[in-house]
This record gives sequence, C-alpha cells and structure tokens, in this order.
Amino acid sequence: MTRKRILIVEDIPALALMYAGHLEKAGYEAVVVDTGAAVLRALANGEAFSALLLDLQLPDIDGLELLRSNVDLLAKQPVIVVTADGSLSRAIEAMRLGAYDFLVKPLAAKRLLAVVASAIEAGPTIVDVAPAQSADPRLPVATPGGFVGSSGVMREIYRQISCIARSRATVLITGESGTGKEVCADTIHRESGRSGGAFIAINCGAIPENLLESELFGHVKGSFTGAVSDRIGAVQAAHKGTLFLDEVCEMALPLQVKLLRFLQTGTVQRVGTSRVDEVDVRIVCATNRDPLREVAEGRFREDLYYRLAVVPVHMPPLRDRGDDITELAETFLQRFSREEGKHFGPLGPAQLAALKAYRWPGNVRELQNVLRRAAVLLDGPDLPLAALPSEPGAPPAPPAPAPLSAATAQGAAPPQPDLAAAFRGMTLDEIERLVITRAIEDAAGSLPTAARMLGVSASTLYRKRERWASAGEAA
Repeated sequence: MTRKRILIVEDIPALALMYAGHLEKAGYEAVVVDTGAAVLRALANGEAFSALLLDLQLPDIDGLELLRSNVDLLAKQPVIVVTADGSLSRAIEAMRLGAYDFLVKPLAAKRLLAVVASAIEAGPTIVDVAPAQSADPRLPVATPGGFVGSSGVMREIYRQISCIARSRATVLITGESGTGKEVCADTIHRESGRSGGAFIAINCGAIPENLLESELFGHVKGSFTGAVSDRIGAVQAAHKGTLFLDEVCEMALPLQVKLLRFLQTGTVQRVGTSRVDEVDVRIVCATNRDPLREVAEGRFREDLYYRLAVVPVHMPPLRDRGDDITELAETFLQRFSREEGKHFGPLGPAQLAALKAYRWPGNVRELQNVLRRAAVLLDGPDLPLAALPSEPGAPPAPPAPAPLSAATAQGAAPPQPDLAAAFRGMTLDEIERLVITRAIEDAAGSLPTAARMLGVSASTLYRKRERWASAGEAA
C-alpha cells in the first residue's frame, strides 16, 4: 500500500526532522523543503502530496504571500500552517485564505498527527475566486439551509457560508437575538464535508456554570454528586461533526481556559479522570454581545477570542433586510396555516406596510412568533391588521370581536376570536405552557423541532419541561 506523502516546509533543520520523524513513525512519507521556491518547484514537477505543512516564516517569501499568490497550493492539497504564539493573527489570516488548520509551536506529536489525518480526510480546499460583488441582484438566489430571503446582505451571508463550509476554520457568528445565528451554524454544518456527522448545539447561557464543564467534556462515575455513570460530553458526541456553542460569551472565565486548551490540543479530559481523548470537531460559536467589548472589559479571554473568531460572520437585523420581511412573513404564514389546517390568503398592501413600518426588535424570531400566534388563534382567510405590532416594542393588539351578523348566521366566515378573551383567567406561565404543549404535539413529540417552530433553543424547552415535571405538571 502506497504511503501518503506529506510536504514539510520548514527552514529550521531540527524542527523539520522532528516533524518528519513524527509523521514517518505514523506511517507517512515525509518530504522536507526549506523555501517557498522549493515548494513551487516540487509542484511544477508534478509531485503529488496528501497534505502540506507550511511554516509561515520562510527565508525567501512570507508564507501568507505564498498562499495569496499561488491558489493552486490550496487546490491541490490541504495546507496546514505552523506559527509561533506571537504571530497567531497571521495564522488566522492563513485560515481565511483557505488553509485547513493551524498549529502553534512547539508542536505536540498527537496534535500534529490528528490534524494531518483530518486534513487528508477533508481533502483540498475548493477556492472561490469570484468577488462578492459578482452576484447580479436581479437574478434569483438559491437560499441554503433554513434561510428565507434574497436581499443583498443575505446574498453575502450565503456566499460566506459557501466558502466557510469548505473549511475547517472556527467560526464566530454575531448578531442581535433572533437574527438566525443557529440557522447559520446549522447551515454551515449541512453544507460542509461534516454533514454526515452530528450537529451538537449547547447554549452556554442556559446551563448552570457548575454543570457546563460536564456537559461539554463529559464525566466519569462518582466525579461529583449526581454522576451515577460515565458520560461523554458534547465535544465527543460531535466527533467528526460540528459543535455549536451558542451564547459563548456567557461562559465563565475558568471554563474558557479549558475550552482554549481543547482548541489548542484537540483533546478532551472528562471531569474526574486524567485520561485524555483525541477528537475531531469543527467549532462554530455565536453571541448576541459585542465580543471585543467583552474582551476589553475582562469578561472574555483575548486569546480565546482570536481562536474562535478565525472567520467572523455577522447576521444582519431584520430591519436591515428590506423586502425579506415580506418574503419571510408570507413563508411563515403559509407554513403555520398548513400546520394548523387553516387557509390564509396573501398579505394585502396594508399588512405589508405595517410589517415594514415596525422595527422588529426581536428580529426574525419575533416575526415568526407573531405569525404563528395568528395562525393558531385566527381562522383566516385574511390577516387582520390588529394581529400585527404597530409600534416598536408593543405586542400585537388583539383583534376586536365582530358582532354576529345575518350573513354570519347564514354560513359566512365566522368572526375572528378575541385573543384577550381566549387567555382570560390564565397566568402567563399557563399561557406559555399551553403554547409549548401545542407546539410539541404539532412536532410529533420532537422537542428540537418544537423549539425551531417557536424560535427558541431546544435547551429552553428541556429546562421548562424539567421544571414543570418537578412541580408535578405536564407539558
């Protein structure tokens, strides 16, 4: 069986020999060169390599410039860059250019071999050389994943996702609450070579600080009160897939250190044991805070921020998405009315004007909830203006009950229900429980599906179910 060849580009002989020794011991064939020119000669001569290990500080050319000016380096084999701690920003720039991953000196043998094996499995980067402005806004756009909308800002998001999905780079998604950060993360996973693996989502703000470490890294039996059996964490559950850390800025500083170590070493250590396990996971994070402000105010580690924000993505608020509001509203209303067995006609000019006039502080999630509520409580075929919010921050006003007319008595459409009367005498908690119960029933018992329908995280529904169960209530 032919051994896989790895091209090592390193001008310090002792380091080059060490890397080659680790790789050859693992069954690879190592080829060592010490300049950028030697790399280009080897490729020009038709030599084939399974991966390229590239030091960024070469005597004849900067490693970043080598990648920028020779796109075929990334197209022919995956590139892993090597950097010192002081030039981490340069390694991040290499990832943005298309490098598969980066390693920080000194290299641990296990980490080196794990990244090389993962890079070979992923294959070379498909380089997108088309500029972002090349898309004609007049042409229809294919929306990936669960997205709806064809505005210019969303076209750019789709382009970014297409590029990001082909990489292993860590992604940090920012944006206001309700803008679709988890949809973005899930789409990156589905569009990537890891789509066959698991997509594991953890809300760092929804899990108590003392349990989050166990949720992430797992634990062994007896490691703490309540640990009645061995359990793997989310990191290992996402092996060969994607781990999505939502609200990552909510993570406590001590746990940030452990997350940073995992990112640096590619290994996890369960709570209560000294054993370490290697994992191959793509990390996507999200926050509705300003991460740089969190760093400046000492609540988030700067080194962890740079590890996570290799590729930043900012989800635009709904108020900046133009006609997407119309497209989203029509899509949601028709989807929810089908689920409820009802019929609503297209939105009229007055309804569309009201939707566009509102600022939507809760963004897409708020729009989704407004239209789901209308589909549940109204019968159609028209959506009354009173069912839509009319000013920033104000909840939708309940439609006024229509008097029973002769036409109604003769079989015409019945009057719309009075929303206030429907919930009269119920507490807010009872209303919430009613809506969640109905959503879970509509989702055939699937809490993740119900959570998507309601625009909340699955962990929110699990927590509420546990609270109601402990109180002897059903949901």
